[in-house]
Amino acid sequence: MKKNLFANLKEIKNCFLKKENIYYFFLIITIFFLDRYTKFQIINNFNENIYFVNNFINIDLIWNTGISFGLLSSDSSLIYNSISSIIGLVIIFLVYFIIISSRTDKVIFSIIVGGAVGNFYDRLIYRAVPDFIDLHYQNFHWFTFNLADIFITIGIVAYIFKDLIMRQ
Repeated sequence: MKKNLFANLKEIKNCFLKKENIYYFFLIITIFFLDRYTKFQIINNFNENIYFVNNFINIDLIWNTGISFGLLSSDSSLIYNSISSIIGLVIIFLVYFIIISSRTDKVIFSIIVGGAVGNFYDRLIYRAVPDFIDLHYQNFHWFTFNLADIFITIGIVAYIFKDLIMRQ
């Protein structure tokens, strides 16, 4: 059993280190560092006031303990740790899909993983995700989000769009 497990892990490692897959790993790292850079700038240079950008966008730093759009936010460590564990498993699952998928899916999954790793990092380091982009129209405000959320959303929409086109 141990021999099979190590053989499978070695095979996965070899698949991931193929030249083709290195490009997708680079895409993940690039998205991660873009996200980190924006969050670093906001966390270190933003005072607690709302910064008006224009009539539709404000910069407003909030700390999100839930998942996207503040869903499942809780003060409970058990809930927070459970959600964080599930997110970690989903990231591992998506990395596996990057290895075994077609080129188009590899790009889409890499975009999602790049954003997910950015938010997962914040969950581990800060125990919350810094969200700061506040879209609004007059008194209606959309959920506050960050660059990682944008990449995750782009990836999910691209995957759904690709799937709908492939069915026709």
